[in-house]
Amino acid sequence: MPSILSNNAVVSSSRSSTAQLISSAPRCHNPATTAGNTPVLWIDQPFAPPGRGFWAKLEGFNPGGVKDRPALHMIAAAKERGELRPGARIVESTSGSFGLGLALAGTVHRHPVTLVTDPELEPNIHRMLTAYGARVETVSEPDPSGGWQQARRERVQEILDATPDAYCPDQYHNPDNITAYAPLALELVSQLGRVDILVCSVGTGGHSAGISQVLREFFPHLTLIGVDTIGSTIFGQPAQSRLMRGLGSSIYPRNVDYAAFDEVHWVAPAEAVWACRALATTHHASGGWSTGAVALVAGWAARTCDLDTRIAAVFPDGPHRYFDTVYNDDYCAHHDLLTVSPPSTPDTIARSADRIVSRWTRCGNVVDPIQATEIMRPRMRILP
Repeated sequence: MPSILSNNAVVSSSRSSTAQLISSAPRCHNPATTAGNTPVLWIDQPFAPPGRGFWAKLEGFNPGGVKDRPALHMIAAAKERGELRPGARIVESTSGSFGLGLALAGTVHRHPVTLVTDPELEPNIHRMLTAYGARVETVSEPDPSGGWQQARRERVQEILDATPDAYCPDQYHNPDNITAYAPLALELVSQLGRVDILVCSVGTGGHSAGISQVLREFFPHLTLIGVDTIGSTIFGQPAQSRLMRGLGSSIYPRNVDYAAFDEVHWVAPAEAVWACRALATTHHASGGWSTGAVALVAGWAARTCDLDTRIAAVFPDGPHRYFDTVYNDDYCAHHDLLTVSPPSTPDTIARSADRIVSRWTRCGNVVDPIQATEIMRPRMRILP
């Protein structure tokens, strides 16, 4: 009969062997290292039949969402180039997600952060940004042509002019926003082995350009599908008031790589809400407007492509900032977002200038609207 000591040794040895088989989360000595290495989740019904789903990259597992990646990268790159001086203030326009990333970057690199937003920012995100140490300023009136986005950018410039050594990373036009997503692309290569179709929402243009550029080094025939919101001007539609935040734009970000896209889909708010709630009830995974819109389009791709097509879709964040919008029945009822189920297929237009879209619509002819025909230009303000 073995002694108590020998029994303990056996138990200890058994636990040690078991522990060696467990892949533990990394030990992080710096909050920056908590970002990245996010999981992928298989999504099928109700978006596609069994066996015809897509892989969702769950960027909501980052501390603040997908834009933690460019915020950390852009600030580190600016410091390395000497553009951001030690202790200088970081100033940026944000609708929320990039602000969360910059608050993280400010903590990591010890810089004060001022974020310029607008009255449509969710109150809980405003409170979290303040809790993370950022100073939050809110513009009061939208720009007549460029909307809230341009009004925020003009206020950023005023702060920069009045603040010595202040630095603006300019997520809309800074190419560091693109290169920041190389690690995400390499994660997809490691996780999936092959990617045939990539589905991305488009706002600043950073993650669609950055991920697709790297993936095409491995998979030259990759198809890139962009997802925009109705009312956005990025792909040549006229700028209008937009209910959905986090995707779309009322300006033309230079980071958008128009040549990289094989097609673009515009999605309406009610269609995105349906998808978000369907994700939540069927896969216990969801997010905001962008996530719902991307899931809707990725599901269509899964239904219509060859069975062995491997589809990756980027879900930019989780559901937490959308409790008062996407997941609030009163809010959704007020905006008539609960009475619409999306069609199984989108409308199709030959060119983005053909007509103003009001529901899920796709276009296979993606062009840079600044360089394209003048048909739509009188309705928009072209910004540098």
